[in-house]
Amino acid sequence: MTPRGNSRVCVFAVSFCLFSGVLTGFSSVTDRRQTVSLSGKWRLTNGNGSVSLPAEVPGCVHSALQQQGYIQDPYFRFNDVSYRWIAFDNWTYTTTFTASTQLRTKQKVQLVFDGVDTVATIWLNEIIVWKTDNMFRTYDFSVRDLLKDGDNELRVSFLSPVLYASERRKAHSAYRVPPECPPDVQKGECHVNFIRKEQSSFSWDWGPSFPTTGLWKDVRLEAFDVLQLLQVSSVPLYNSSLSQWRVQVELLVDAVQTTNGRITLSIAELDSEQTFQTQFLPGKTKNSFTLHINTSSQVKLWWPNGHGDQPVYHLAVGGFQDGFLILNTKSKVYFRTVELVQEPIVASPGLSFYFRINGKPVFLKGSNWIPAHSFQDQLTPAVLRNLLQSAVDASMNALRVWGGGVYEQDLFYSICDEMGIMVWQDFMFACAMYPTEDDFIQTVREEVIQQVQRLKSHPSIIIWSGNNENEAALATDWFSIPVSQRPLYLKDYVTLYVNNIRAIVQEEDQSRPFLVSSPTNGAESEQEGWVAANPYDPHYGDTHFYSYILDCWDWRNFPRTRFASEYGFQSWPSFSTLQPVSIKEDWSYTSNFTSHRQHHENGNQQMLLQAGLHFHLPNSTDNLKRFTDTLYITQVMQAQCVKTQTEFYRRSQSEIIEGKGHTMGALYWQLNDIWQAPSWSSIEFGGKWKMLHYFAQSFFAAVLPVGFEDDDTLFIYAVSDLSRDLKLRAVVTVYSWTDLDPVCTLKSDPLPVPGGSAAAIFKQPVAALLAGCGRCTRLTCLLTFHLEDSSGQQGPTNHHFLCSPKDAQGLQRPNITVRHIVAISLIYLFIYLFIYLFIYTEIKHCMEAVM
Repeated sequence: MTPRGNSRVCVFAVSFCLFSGVLTGFSSVTDRRQTVSLSGKWRLTNGNGSVSLPAEVPGCVHSALQQQGYIQDPYFRFNDVSYRWIAFDNWTYTTTFTASTQLRTKQKVQLVFDGVDTVATIWLNEIIVWKTDNMFRTYDFSVRDLLKDGDNELRVSFLSPVLYASERRKAHSAYRVPPECPPDVQKGECHVNFIRKEQSSFSWDWGPSFPTTGLWKDVRLEAFDVLQLLQVSSVPLYNSSLSQWRVQVELLVDAVQTTNGRITLSIAELDSEQTFQTQFLPGKTKNSFTLHINTSSQVKLWWPNGHGDQPVYHLAVGGFQDGFLILNTKSKVYFRTVELVQEPIVASPGLSFYFRINGKPVFLKGSNWIPAHSFQDQLTPAVLRNLLQSAVDASMNALRVWGGGVYEQDLFYSICDEMGIMVWQDFMFACAMYPTEDDFIQTVREEVIQQVQRLKSHPSIIIWSGNNENEAALATDWFSIPVSQRPLYLKDYVTLYVNNIRAIVQEEDQSRPFLVSSPTNGAESEQEGWVAANPYDPHYGDTHFYSYILDCWDWRNFPRTRFASEYGFQSWPSFSTLQPVSIKEDWSYTSNFTSHRQHHENGNQQMLLQAGLHFHLPNSTDNLKRFTDTLYITQVMQAQCVKTQTEFYRRSQSEIIEGKGHTMGALYWQLNDIWQAPSWSSIEFGGKWKMLHYFAQSFFAAVLPVGFEDDDTLFIYAVSDLSRDLKLRAVVTVYSWTDLDPVCTLKSDPLPVPGGSAAAIFKQPVAALLAGCGRCTRLTCLLTFHLEDSSGQQGPTNHHFLCSPKDAQGLQRPNITVRHIVAISLIYLFIYLFIYLFIYTEIKHCMEAVM
């Protein structure tokens, strides 16, 4: 533990080898591994047998019921409540398969479940082989002696996750583990903290309650005679004193018996290869090797989006025994270093909190990621890629995978690697206290080990975080815990997150930093026994900040924090997104549907209150128009609010004011949606961008002008993420609300703007600025501004309102007409050409056939 106030720099030099594709495994003549997929068609029945239907694996009960026509779209209208019965029932998945003689005569046959959601008993040929209790674990068992000739029956019997959680709560009688239930407005289920599954599946303030049940990942048999390679992880480290990279390679191997052999590791592009004599012991073992990278080879580094490329190398792993190849696989390799810097700042109490990537301080720009679907089997690769591409298209370089969802699938992290998206990875604990009984701790330990081993090879992941908001919940007494009982809960907190999760991460992965919680005071929280007196202290760590009542256009209402990892405002999705899950009677802001869909207390009213501060609220006599206009004005409000707050954080990165500042991260809440409902997202369910996301393209730009007023003086800052220095001037254009032609234009003198900084380049009292324009007042004019250097404009054009638009004088209703005639004509033309070519081709084929 570092003495209070001393410099604290957590340095993690690391590169990553990313396992890609299927292990090619055992290509020798002496040990060919056999894999038999058991995914596909299964049979699904409920507890009393009254419901029986085909079901796809991977999948879940809700998906199967919908696919077979037993239920409608669960997202339609009030179906989240109508279909509560599904989560209260027990369900059984059954399949039959044949096991060939060749497979059954292998020395070892493993039955593997990549994901079981959640509490289940697994039977093979009427014999119990295992019981599961954790959605986030892979389970595998030896079943060779249970297999038989002919049909084999595999049955997985699930308990209701809601009833199981309730029973676990009842069994924990010594003291309560809050919260008992979600707020009524969420229409959710209770005691989700007693079951290791997606915490938001019991409901959240942006999502429905769909406590899923099912085999949500693949199922298979794996058979072998000698050994099989279960997993490859590769975490190369950089020795700065020697200026050399080394790749720490871990092979998780399952061996039938003691096996002697040699392992060859090579990265051909870097002219690096080493061979090791090794011995694999019986059972599952983790075997570590170090490949030293040839110092004469130049290593190209992986950079976050906007800071460079993401070059990839390839690691080849070969295993040989007595001249025979017994294992063979390849992995992708990325190189980069990461440091979390927490050290004293001149003229400021507390510590800094920022990330250095490859030795360069990087401002994290991005958002928070939630599960993209209530039913993970329905989340397609195309949807996943589209969402992540949308993040990149908005100039984001980071996403925080929030701790109330799921550890995302491999493809998510692989795409982040390719696109240069840094990932702040929470462990799956959120907004709750948790039990610490031995069986709970043990399943969490296995969960953490498996997830760290699976994910640590990804360069995109730059930090682990133990939980979401649980330090803050304990410190600020969210759950009204009596003072006399506080030490008990603090002990449980340290037991779970420090003595277990943190200890495992430090053992499994020394390559990146670990925070116990978010928000947290980081090193200061550690000094205070892991729970700080005020985890929201802006002088330390990261902060979460929400205020829906204060004027979001006033930057003075925001905390000048070191790192903003959550902040945001709600809006409704567009009508085109809501329409498929609603009917005409729902299309009113005061309907039962809009009330039902809002899971944040007073959320609908808060949106209108905030919008009403600066805009006239819709008042059309046409009910549908008033509804769609209201949806629109919430998006306008959200976009402008998040823009103002984000720009405040970005311009605060290089200055300390009243001891606060040096902000080095802005991750707004939230990127994506889980269903069609009001939320804090910038992308609607289905992928449509809200206005906020279009705004993000500008306010996350690499070079950005930020304008604001302080004491009636206009300031413009130039913000630059670039590595090179710039010399920029501000160009301010004054417009009248009545005319598209500018009233006047002002230019400042060029000033130096160092790379990776924010600098003030324009300052003028608003009254003097308007007086110089002749015929402008605050009510009649507005401003736009941009940055220029000797080569032209740099970055986007920004705007600044001198008054609320609802008070603007001369603002006229636009006369905009959209015509589709040309587009429709072209569509008809293409259809005509297609039909013509089709008919011509068919006639030609027929004539050729006749001839």
